[in-house]
Amino acid sequence: MAEADWSEVTYIGKKPPKGGQLRSQQAINAAKRSGAEIETTKKYDAGHNRNKTIDKNTAKLDRETEELHHDTVTLDVSRLIQQGRQAKGLTQKELATKINEKQQVINDYEAGKAIPNQQVLAKMERVLAMKLRGKDKGKPLGGPAKK
Repeated sequence: MAEADWSEVTYIGKKPPKGGQLRSQQAINAAKRSGAEIETTKKYDAGHNRNKTIDKNTAKLDRETEELHHDTVTLDVSRLIQQGRQAKGLTQKELATKINEKQQVINDYEAGKAIPNQQVLAKMERVLAMKLRGKDKGKPLGGPAKK
């Protein structure tokens, strides 16, 4: 062993293929022809940084029926919002700015497409000074008389 020369390197056979070469279609076909054992698995959503979780509610909404859908703002509430906004001389954008929401939110409420959010309705009630919820819809927003 004392005579071993460490500066000389001897390669026997071919260099092993790199990882990318092992997965190429050409390498797979060559392995099939030679009868080698091949394991192929496809990774689900490999290389994507996202989580796909599906709620049970989402699946139910996909199979939507008459009794299974989200309730949207009623037509009378959407008209009240529109009339109250116009009475104050506000545009949808101005109203949205006052309640710290996007203009699209106001547009959806006035079109009757929005799913009612009690916090958004409360903000609109304060700015428009009219009730949008409960049995006194459309009446002026007033509390107990202040002394």
